[in-house]
Amino acid sequence: MWRRVQTLAPALRRAAATATAAPPAPAASSAARAAPLSSAAAAFRRTSPLLSGDKSVTVEDVMPIATGLEREELEAELQGKKRFDMDPTVGPFGTKEEPAVIESYYNKRIVGCPGGEGDEPHECPVCSQYFVLKVIGDGGDPDGHDDDDDAHH
Repeated sequence: MWRRVQTLAPALRRAAATATAAPPAPAASSAARAAPLSSAAAAFRRTSPLLSGDKSVTVEDVMPIATGLEREELEAELQGKKRFDMDPTVGPFGTKEEPAVIESYYNKRIVGCPGGEGDEPHECPVCSQYFVLKVIGDGGDPDGHDDDDDAHH
């Protein structure tokens, strides 16, 4: 469901900006009214409160039942930011002197190279590229089991 909002969000923002700046269009002919609407136009029609320039768009306007991480992601998307960067990491080739920086909200992240583990930058045995992890969130284990919880298992 959030992917639908993610793909419609840029179009919704553009439509909201043009709706406040553009003068009203003349009445359409009956042939134009009979033409099928695109999926984006149909989405605008269903979400017409979003197009008013009187107030800023909120998550409740787009998806009223969004909670938790989905809500955080929608709020960031409406502000033009990305909460979860799920795109592949792109950057310069990592060397021992300047390893490729891999960002993560957690204390580990899987990358497409089978390099070793540890705090030091490590070398991928396949492509000989070096990586270092940069934690940009609260840290912690992505599956919720920190090292402190080992005694409880």
